[in-house]
Amino acid sequence: MAISHIGGLLDAMTGLRQTVGNGGSPMRYGRLADLVRLALKMQGRADGLSLDDIGETFEVSRRTAERMRDAIRDTFPQTEELSEPGGRKRWRLPPGTTGRLADPTVEDIAVLHRGAELARQSGDKATADHLDTLSDRLRARMPGPKRTKLEPDIAAILEADGVALRPGPREGIPTETLNILRQAILAGVWIEVDHRARATGLLSRNARLGPMAMLLGEGRQYLVAYSEWAKDVRLFALAGFERIALTEDTFERSTEFDLSAWMQRSFGIWQEDIYDVVWRFTPEAAPEARLYLFHSTQELTDEPDGSLTVKFRAGGLREMCWHLLRWGDQVKIISPAALRDAMVDHLNKVQKAYS
Repeated sequence: MAISHIGGLLDAMTGLRQTVGNGGSPMRYGRLADLVRLALKMQGRADGLSLDDIGETFEVSRRTAERMRDAIRDTFPQTEELSEPGGRKRWRLPPGTTGRLADPTVEDIAVLHRGAELARQSGDKATADHLDTLSDRLRARMPGPKRTKLEPDIAAILEADGVALRPGPREGIPTETLNILRQAILAGVWIEVDHRARATGLLSRNARLGPMAMLLGEGRQYLVAYSEWAKDVRLFALAGFERIALTEDTFERSTEFDLSAWMQRSFGIWQEDIYDVVWRFTPEAAPEARLYLFHSTQELTDEPDGSLTVKFRAGGLREMCWHLLRWGDQVKIISPAALRDAMVDHLNKVQKAYS
């Protein structure tokens, strides 16, 4: 069944190219893989896909999106058309339409392994275990010959990524901590905790927090939560939780609080006063620096001498210093003065430690 479907898609593609060649504009779409992916998406979405969805997903014009939809309808006559209020239409494929095209591939399993390994390295064992289980379910659907060659292929892909061998320190957060915090966030309830502050070592008992999100990744990991005592949003190191208890009290996040905007105020995680930050990278470092997204508000300017100026607005001076150290003498802090002072102070402390 999969072979006949692929043949039908190839025929549809041939017809599309001929149509475009007879006076149409050059068609950006030209890969069978995109049509297969579109068919799987139309089968996997209960509400189907609109032309706008197709255009955004595959980064194509509306006319090309129409051609792609037509190719699917020509190959799968059972394509269903849905109408939304306002007249906009969506299209979907009934379950089972794509047959063996929906079988998982080695690449699918490798992606799950990659995600699980990254989650495990960031200390999120609960997510890693869940991804491993999902991978096992997909493996069970694979034909025997594919399963036989699966392990060496996955190992090769992960090694090529550098994921399996990625070094670096990380915190190991207990699975129970992550699970109960996720449960609280999804349920929208207050929690009562005993938490030990990282900086002072002091233990706060029976603190009431309204959990919002967890910041997981390399290095230290945190819970973003509303503190009943502080009457404000605060960060709490996950490693500092010594007890967490769910309550039955509903926590309602303020409708005025925007987590994304709150996070964008800082360079890393610490919420401080916002500064107008300006860095200048040397001509030698500019090509590499240009590839970085230092902050979502950044503006890049190429200088006449080949150097690169980076501007953005954020707080988090300490974390900026930590990052800038990796660039050595290839970057200069133009502003703010507070960041220059913080960097000098940090370097003096390091020098003193080794003198």
